[in-house]
Amino acid sequence: MPPLPPVARLVDRRRFIALCAALPAAAVARPLAADAGTLDERTDLSLIFQEHGVAGTFVLYDPAADRTVTVNGERAARRYVPASTFKIANALIALETGVVKDESEIIPYGGKPQPFKTWEKDMSMREAIAASAVPIFQEIARRVGLERYRHWLDQLDYGNRQTGTALETFWLDGPLEISAIEQARFASALAQRKLSVSERAQRIVRDCLRLQAPEGRLLFGKTGWQFSSQPQHGWWTGWVERDGRPFAFALNIDIISPADAPKRVAIGTQMLTRLGVL
Repeated sequence: MPPLPPVARLVDRRRFIALCAALPAAAVARPLAADAGTLDERTDLSLIFQEHGVAGTFVLYDPAADRTVTVNGERAARRYVPASTFKIANALIALETGVVKDESEIIPYGGKPQPFKTWEKDMSMREAIAASAVPIFQEIARRVGLERYRHWLDQLDYGNRQTGTALETFWLDGPLEISAIEQARFASALAQRKLSVSERAQRIVRDCLRLQAPEGRLLFGKTGWQFSSQPQHGWWTGWVERDGRPFAFALNIDIISPADAPKRVAIGTQMLTRLGVL
């Protein structure tokens, strides 16, 4: 990443932790460990959210430098329901438990009417990630079961690790929640294949997340959209690889109208470009 401009400021770790402590405990991620690296708040980049007319946050994590950049850092520490970004962890769990043998196995959607016609078909896990097909992952959830989810959420150190009792919706409506900071750290671990699951599972899911990117860079990502909250909110999380070095990111925004949904990727792309990553 290029040097920070004068408007960027280094966030004192004690101030950041105090800021987190001021938020409701149930909604806030654990503060970064005492030995965490550099934390930078980019107040100048908050203008990008204003230009798009939405409230939100963006986090970029560079594991090589152990450097975290936040835009609207208070929100970056607040946990939200992951919605379809949980498909990343869900796919890893499905592969690790063996309920899905590989990314090409065809999984039934159940035959019921769906909000989107594109979801009304049996499809592979690879297709379901690309289409963000909820019924396919609800079938996967029925195969996994709550007990195994609780085990693997602990193994993956995923957000607040809470499933509650609603097997088919705990990642869509809660109680599962994760912060943008945690999302970026999770994406970074997957990018480096350092999660507590097999190398095979991480390799397969990584391949399913690959998106188009400018020449010389690799882009991996997954969007999410929670419909049951008020306001609704949307996610985009993943990582960019350039010169073999990963830069993990997470963005979430308030979605007031459906027209706001495409802004997730548009804003995230602007942030990555301004930070010299994409």
